[in-house]
Amino acid sequence: MDSLDYAILRQLQRDGRLTNVELADRVRLSPSSCLRRVRALEQAGVIRGYHADVDPAAVGRGFEVTVHVELTLKDRDTVEAFEAGVAAMEEVIECRRMFGVPDYVIRVAVTDPSAYEAFYMGKLAQLPGLARVNSQFAMKVVKSGGALPI
Repeated sequence: MDSLDYAILRQLQRDGRLTNVELADRVRLSPSSCLRRVRALEQAGVIRGYHADVDPAAVGRGFEVTVHVELTLKDRDTVEAFEAGVAAMEEVIECRRMFGVPDYVIRVAVTDPSAYEAFYMGKLAQLPGLARVNSQFAMKVVKSGGALPI
């Protein structure tokens, strides 16, 4: 990757809806050259996709909970079963397996505290291998969805 690729990435992080002509103008390339570079970045997996930044409250998912999970066993079967279960839950918007404690950090988006309780009791607590679950929700979002410093 060179400085033009980084410039393209910076522009697309700011506005993923730029037309190729607008993007080319901003990075000072011809439209055909710019499109070739964008396609190459996509094929290489540098650009993983494009999405809309949706307001969670507008779609009934304004209550976000961060959940720290520790497992009793960390054998392959338990880990795979736990991860498959979490991945299948629509309320889970992100799950990261961590080094150290906790074993997992999970972001859950639901309507309100009672919806989280129903999710917790009906789905999360049913997963295999749970030793400890700690749920937290934010008082205030200070910064969200920041762009990568490129």
